[in-house]
Formats: sequence, C-alpha cells, structure tokens
Amino acid sequence: MSLLAETSFQFAHPWAFLLLLLLPVLAILKARSGNEGAVVFSSLHILHRLGPVARGRAGGFRLASLFLALAALTAALARPQWIDRTEEVSESGVELILAIDVSRSMQVEDFMIEGSRANRLQAAKKVTRDFIQGRDSDRIGLLAFAGRPYLASPLTLSKAWLEGPMGLGRVQIGLVEDGTAIGSAIAAASKRLDKRPSKSKVIVLLTDGVNNAGRLSPIEAAKLAKTLGIRVHTIAVGTYGNYIVQTPMGPQQLTQEFDEETLKEIARIADGEYFRAQDTTGLERIFDLIDEMEKTEIKRRTRIESEEWFHWFALAGLGFGLLTLIGDETFGRRYP
Repeated sequence: MSLLAETSFQFAHPWAFLLLLLLPVLAILKARSGNEGAVVFSSLHILHRLGPVARGRAGGFRLASLFLALAALTAALARPQWIDRTEEVSESGVELILAIDVSRSMQVEDFMIEGSRANRLQAAKKVTRDFIQGRDSDRIGLLAFAGRPYLASPLTLSKAWLEGPMGLGRVQIGLVEDGTAIGSAIAAASKRLDKRPSKSKVIVLLTDGVNNAGRLSPIEAAKLAKTLGIRVHTIAVGTYGNYIVQTPMGPQQLTQEFDEETLKEIARIADGEYFRAQDTTGLERIFDLIDEMEKTEIKRRTRIESEEWFHWFALAGLGFGLLTLIGDETFGRRYP
C-alpha cells in the first residue's frame, strides 16, 4: 500500500467573485452624483489666485479601505478552504517473466517492421518493449534461452532498466550454446517467481522451435509451474519453410519445425493460453491479448479533509469597513 498526500487552497464558491464586478459600477454612479456644496458663492474667480488645489489624501485612503473591505467580504462569501487530500493505493500487481528464445533459428527474417524485413528476435524485442511500456505497476523479468536459460534481467519495476543494455540488450543470439531448452526455461522462470509475494505470477514463453536441450521436459516443467501457482502462456513465432541462418561454422540450411502440440499442452497444464504468430501484427495482437488477460488490480481510497478560512477574510473585511467608518469621522471628515 502506498500513500499519496496533496495539499491545495481553493474556493468552494468561486462564483461569488462576480460581485466584485459591481465595484466599477458603484464608482461611476458615485462620480456622477457628486456632492452638493455646503456654501453657495456668487463667483469663485478670486480663488484661482490661490494656485492649484492640493488633493487630500483622505479620499484615496477611504476608497482603498472600502475596496479592501468589499474584496475581503466577497472572498469570505467564496468560502476559501485549505484542502488536505490523502489517497491510499492498494495494488495487487502481476509478477511476470518473459522467456524469449535466442536460438540460431531466431535469425530467420520472416517478419516485417515498418516496411523493412526483420528477424524473429528483432520483432519479439520490439513487441516486448511495447508490452513493457504498458505495464506500470508490475514487476517484469527477462529470461533468454537457447541450449540453456540465462537471466537477462531480474524482476523489476524499472522500464528504463528493462529496455536498456542490462535488459533487452542482453537478449542476444550466441550468448549461450545453441539449442532450444524449453523445459529448462520454464523451470528457471518458475524458480524466480516461486518466492515472490504476488498473488498473480505469469510466464510468457516465446519460441520458434522444438525442445531439444536441457534435462527437464517441457511437460514436467509445466506441471512444476502449475504446482507453484504460476500461469504459463506460450507463443510459437515464425513460418514454415527452408531458411539459411548464420552459425559460427558459416551459413547453414534450416528446415523450420514447430511443436505446437507440446506448446498447447504446456499452456493447458499451467492454466495459460497458446498463441501462434506468423507476422509482427499478429505478435502485437497476441501481446495485447495477454496484456488484457493479466490485469493488475488497483484499489484507491481517497480521504479529503478541509479547513475553512472564510472567517479570517470576514474579519479582515469587517476590519477594513470599521477603518473606513473611523476615517470618515476623524481625519477623513470634510467640513464646509
């Protein structure tokens, strides 16, 4: 559980500030009405000899204090509040390991990315990167496998780590001996997930071949995952045909094989789903489906506490109003 605290200042009834629009109207009406003279003279031309008339400060002070009084009282009507908002977020995240085949056959260029030919591993890494971007609250790990599995990245919340040289950058062909150890990959991923506290643990296994390496069969590994409460989704990528792949001993011909029945059985035993991807669009669609199936449960509870501040503004308005009245009867008083 995490707590998110936020404080802010707001007005509950901000429409009350529309009353301030009346101030210019009142000022214009007052200026037009003027004040009647206390003493009537037949002529005032003799007073011009006294020079310019000095404006008194009392009038400006009275106008300013009156404006402040009305503004403060209007702000009080708008109900100023200090808001303390606390949000409790309870997450039941998914712990997920992506197991990606890095055998030599993943070099086959039977995929397209943005109009250009790409090999199976490039397509898998692109779709994996997009998948990682959409998982905000889940710990994801990367496991690569060929003749044996190796951990490319431990379970982490850091997208930057997963997408960087220490994550997907380590998912490369040729880092371990060639082969396709599907059973060993499932067992290694299950071991990583076994002690995790999450309620939902998932393995997504992507391969283009038949299990031909490792000491543990894929079916036994699937049963082990099932016993540990881990769900396994399997994806077969690629198309049938004869291809040329590069090896340390030079180019070699490859006849594509798939063991779809075994991949289907793995998914059935471990409560997952089996998918087949023959192009990049299909692979993206599969990862979208898995993203929908493996949703993180997030519960939010918001507590809002407000502190009323209107009385401070009301007191300020009354204070400025009182100051205006006192000024009218003392230093601001006018005599004939």
